[in-house]
Amino acid sequence: MAQHMDTDVVARLADVRADIAAIAEEAGRDPREITLVAVGKGHDAARIRPALAAGQRVFGENRVQEAAEKWPALRAAYPDLALHLIGPLQTNKVRQAVGLFDVIETVDRPKLAGALAREFARSERRPDCFIQVNTGAEPQKAGVLPEAADAFIAQCRDEFGLPVAGLMCIPPVDEEASLHFALLREIARRNGLAGLSMGMSADYRIAIAFGATHLRIGTAIFGERPPRPAV
Repeated sequence: MAQHMDTDVVARLADVRADIAAIAEEAGRDPREITLVAVGKGHDAARIRPALAAGQRVFGENRVQEAAEKWPALRAAYPDLALHLIGPLQTNKVRQAVGLFDVIETVDRPKLAGALAREFARSERRPDCFIQVNTGAEPQKAGVLPEAADAFIAQCRDEFGLPVAGLMCIPPVDEEASLHFALLREIARRNGLAGLSMGMSADYRIAIAFGATHLRIGTAIFGERPPRPAV
């Protein structure tokens, strides 16, 4: 069974990579400008190892605690991997997150930016930061509102000295993703930011056409997540 799962992940990964390359070329883009962030959320290390063995090196996790349990051993085996935090970050988890992650994609409020700046100074680790923009202004979602994004980007750079590499968004499920990707691209353009983390399993093809540099893809590679055990 494990052998079947291994080949399943490797085959899915190859399909996604080929798809990204084909869509990028169709859009007149160099596929090498697009980073596939394979999202391991909810999957154990055994499910992730085949992707590592197949050459995938950039991964995303939503939860600091889950990453802490899973990734140190994987990183020991594959020291060149890069880990992105793509879920909300609480300030009390900042020290742990900075130690674990190479990129933090969910910077969304001054209190968190300040906590990150202090930890960067203390630990001398400086993961790249992406600002999360709540393009759909959804109350249940993290992210700075679009109209506040320019001021917050400036604050992160100037006041907190964060290494801001780009922007990230998660469009509302019931709206046309392209409108949100276009909005994120415009905010990035006027702030001189190159990184655009946008596009997941359901909408990454659209995201590529709108200039995504990072695609966060989990289900299309690893399959549906197993249900979390009841606590």
